[in-house]
Amino acid sequence: MKKKPILTFSLFASFIVWTLLLRFVDVKAIGPKETSVGFSTLNGFVHNLTGTNMRLYTITDWLGLVPIFIALDFAILGLSQLIKRRNLLKVDRDILALGGFYIAVIMAYILFEFVVINYRPIIIDGYLEASYPSSTTMLVLCVMPTASMQINSRIRNLIVKRFASFVINSFAAFMVVARILSGVHWITDIIGGALLSSGLVMTYKYFSEVNK
Repeated sequence: MKKKPILTFSLFASFIVWTLLLRFVDVKAIGPKETSVGFSTLNGFVHNLTGTNMRLYTITDWLGLVPIFIALDFAILGLSQLIKRRNLLKVDRDILALGGFYIAVIMAYILFEFVVINYRPIIIDGYLEASYPSSTTMLVLCVMPTASMQINSRIRNLIVKRFASFVINSFAAFMVVARILSGVHWITDIIGGALLSSGLVMTYKYFSEVNK
């Protein structure tokens, strides 16, 4: 338990440092409409390697609804506990932590809609869109691991736990890899999304287990 705050701080610090480096290291106008992006050599190499696959982009966009529905399910669980127990403090601690976690994820998403670090490597529907960090990567890597934690704590059947963990991990891996191969993000966007989501998940894990 004592190691979790240190690991959490390290992940958030890594995300901040990564973001700052992205703003100042090897910045070149390699994006559409001469938009600049950091680590341009790395980003350009990966993007040229993968190309653009709009079919994968569409598939991952639609599958992005899966973690949203999962989050809604847990929100409904928390609401039902609140209605039944008539006291916010009597709602399960891990569900309360999960609610705070979801709010933090939404706030991070909104923040980077206004604080644009870089734009996508392609123009979608005629518009330049903010690309960092990858919101789909962040959503998947935030919701799916915490859903797995909830399942592990609420289901006793070991076979069901392992099957659920396999499905969740496979889905998350597919979404991240497919998002990279779709070519709608720079590789640094994916890495940034993974770092930020890891820090947020560790924060949730700490607060859901403290004084348990």
